[in-house]
Amino acid sequence: MRHLMSPLDFSTEELDRLFTLAEDIEKNPAKYAHACEGKKLATCFYEPSTRTRLSFESAMLSLGGQVLGFSDANSSSAAKGESVSDTIRVISCFADICAMRHPKEGAPMVAASRSSIPVINAGDGGHQHPTQTLTDLLTIRAIKGRLDRFTIGLCGDLKFGRTVHSLINALVRYENINFIFISPEELTIPDYIIEMLREKNVSFSEVRKLEEVIPKLDILYMTRVQKERFFNEEDYVRLKDYYILDKEKMELAKSDMIVLHPLPRVNEISVEVDDDPRAVYFRQVKYGVYVRMALLLTLLDSVDK
Repeated sequence: MRHLMSPLDFSTEELDRLFTLAEDIEKNPAKYAHACEGKKLATCFYEPSTRTRLSFESAMLSLGGQVLGFSDANSSSAAKGESVSDTIRVISCFADICAMRHPKEGAPMVAASRSSIPVINAGDGGHQHPTQTLTDLLTIRAIKGRLDRFTIGLCGDLKFGRTVHSLINALVRYENINFIFISPEELTIPDYIIEMLREKNVSFSEVRKLEEVIPKLDILYMTRVQKERFFNEEDYVRLKDYYILDKEKMELAKSDMIVLHPLPRVNEISVEVDDDPRAVYFRQVKYGVYVRMALLLTLLDSVDK
């Protein structure tokens, strides 16, 4: 039985097989319409979510399975003080697999250690968001045809952005990736990631202005400044509009550059960019369903074996 806590839990070869399965699901949905009949997915979301939770639910329903769970810690026994360890042991009696989001880093790992069913980390604090990373990688592979040899700019909240941290950790395993980190000084990439990149001799640079580097990019990964990660309202208000991608900036970019965003968007991408064929963030959402379908099949298969 396997769990997914980090994108690094799968080798690049295993990811390749996962993405090939996801692409086959996209092309042949009817072939998989009953693949999870009789199986139940529990979605245990201690933190608000739209895309991730509904994407998991859509994935399981599209495979012919069923879904149960909660979307708010206050509607679960956590409000009564129940531990994550006890919750997962109870959930294991009801479901075959669990997707868990939690504001505390490491909570899904604690759950996995006590669970008798596969647990998927659906986001833990500012730490990891592995299924978003799988979505990002599948999107890049599907559109660019490869997962190596490109320059990617990561823009916005690089300090608290778990999607950014997960994506960097996943991409360093591929050849000739050049990272450009674009953020205000207060939201720069954490030191431990910089140290990891230096140790692995991975090319990177840090800049403050998006306009200076956008012509060099093959991929631009935009992120929102996350209000829920700030202790000080004034800091959030000062930084929330630091970067706004608009038509004017897009004119500086390559004709085949693609723009990704884990969503939700606030105002860091102007709606006028949505009609640009290089803006693929809503296609990215669809890829998220396919890759979660492939992941559910893979982890449930690990139980049967």
